[in-house]
Amino acid sequence: MTRLLVVAGVALALWGLSCAVMVLLAHRLPPGLLRDVAEFLPACVTTARRLRGDPAVPRRARVALLVAVVWVVSPIDLLPEFLPVIGPLDDVVAVVLLLRYAARSVPRETLLAAWPASPRLLERVLDGRRRAPGPGPGLPG
Repeated sequence: MTRLLVVAGVALALWGLSCAVMVLLAHRLPPGLLRDVAEFLPACVTTARRLRGDPAVPRRARVALLVAVVWVVSPIDLLPEFLPVIGPLDDVVAVVLLLRYAARSVPRETLLAAWPASPRLLERVLDGRRRAPGPGPGLPG
């Protein structure tokens, strides 16, 4: 029995150490896609927490944001977190969909003020790959 406890303790310590190393390395990443991905879920959770207390946010948006936070912190997942690459995928998809739903009724300025990371990432999440209308290539603008 004590051997099983030792093995479980070592496994837990290794898991905690690997999480700490990932957090430290994520702060040292150069600006770019990989850093954006590492900051995305924590930024979404922070934004949802900040917006839940804002009077400019309607009730249905607050409910969607609460569901997003509960989804991320819940230990029950559609895809287990330990699976490489696809583990956090269900969290990301759920958060993006719920954030986009809530953002339809929240003023854009309020949303940007609550977002702790680069506003470029939030704009891309909310607007998808759509670009602002403008002249095509070679056309005067």
